[in-house]
Amino acid sequence: MPEKFKSQRAPIYADIPDEKWNSWRWQLSHRLNTLEEIEKVLHLTDSEREALATQDLFRVDITPYFISLINPDDPNDPIRKQVIPTAAEMVPFTAMMEDSLAEDKHSPVPGLVHRYPDRALMLVTTQCATYCRYCTRSRIVGDPSATFSRDEFEMQIEYLKQTPQIRDVLLSGGDPLVLAPKILERILKALREIPHIEIIRIGSRVPVFMPMRIDNDLTTMLEKYHPLWINIHVNHPNEITAELDEATDKLAKAGIPLGNQSVLLAGVNDCPHIQRDLVQKLVRIKTRPYYLYQCDLVEGAGHFRTPVAKGIEIIEGLRGHTSGYAVPQFIIDAPGGGGKIPVQPNYMVSSSDHKVILRNYEGYMTTYEEPEEYKSHDSKNCAYCQSKRPEMGQTGLTGLLDGEKMFIKPEGFDLLHNRGGIQHRLRDDAKWQPRGIGSGDIEDNN
Repeated sequence: MPEKFKSQRAPIYADIPDEKWNSWRWQLSHRLNTLEEIEKVLHLTDSEREALATQDLFRVDITPYFISLINPDDPNDPIRKQVIPTAAEMVPFTAMMEDSLAEDKHSPVPGLVHRYPDRALMLVTTQCATYCRYCTRSRIVGDPSATFSRDEFEMQIEYLKQTPQIRDVLLSGGDPLVLAPKILERILKALREIPHIEIIRIGSRVPVFMPMRIDNDLTTMLEKYHPLWINIHVNHPNEITAELDEATDKLAKAGIPLGNQSVLLAGVNDCPHIQRDLVQKLVRIKTRPYYLYQCDLVEGAGHFRTPVAKGIEIIEGLRGHTSGYAVPQFIIDAPGGGGKIPVQPNYMVSSSDHKVILRNYEGYMTTYEEPEEYKSHDSKNCAYCQSKRPEMGQTGLTGLLDGEKMFIKPEGFDLLHNRGGIQHRLRDDAKWQPRGIGSGDIEDNN
């Protein structure tokens, strides 16, 4: 039998009755947020003291449960680095941005982000149980004045009703599981009443920061709104405790598939051995590693950033060395709003017109013989494909592969290459209309 996960409580909480300690409402109302409170639990460094004494720094709040997981004498404790500010947060770095993912640019109504064709992100609160120092939404998260009103919820729901291509909605924030149960259920119920929404997802770190929130009342309520998926957020094996194990067990027994999204953080988890331990422990608590994110270019997070090569090294150290379903995708969420871009080691070494050369995690090289005859599926003449085509929305590179068009032009491309010239007899646009691929009645989306 594998070793059981442990529980621990900081000495300051030793006399707190279990009834209180295991109450999520008690945990929320007793969060630590001042230098004086935190110093009762941890031996602070000068850098931490400076940060905690600085006005207008990103909000600090830590549940008693989560701060109890920190080694009070270790300034390099991996949990400590995630939630205790240091003076490094105040150091600017090249390319840092307030909204590095351009979420607000892709927000048709307040609190709703519609970046991808068939799914939308619904920000339902700006509050969290504890605040991560590398938070990508620190521009609004933690600020009670920036939270979303009931009228704005209604605007989000109305936009979703009027946008039939959206089939998948992710609730995030902030953290949806800090909402009052009645408010959370009202949002889930409103989403379930929209016929074209097939999947509801929740992104939450509450099971990690405050696992006692995952009680029978919550899981009974969530069960009513299937199909429902939850992604949690664990960055280091030390965050996996007996309490988190119990919380994920309750969610799994309620029929909720669980994934994990972690962030690659310098000095926390930038090591293949730590990551292998993490993903293997996640699988033990019924949670599939989903994404490993490169740290975003957000203010205050410069000291957490690693080279992209470190993430590729980590995937190299996981693929083949542990179960395939324990290997996350390494993701760069594109600065400027391009969305999630997967990055991985290159396993295809070379190719010809009939053969590809591949290598495995050990460096073993092999070949795969391509078929001599292959008739590609003709999506243009396939009734099923054509029936689904209106649902696709932004086709992107798939549109090139499907033959809908031959090129995608950067904004202003034609104007730039016009060079200010006149429209003369040699400039006939028909010359640049494909006569095979992309021709016909297919709309030009350039």
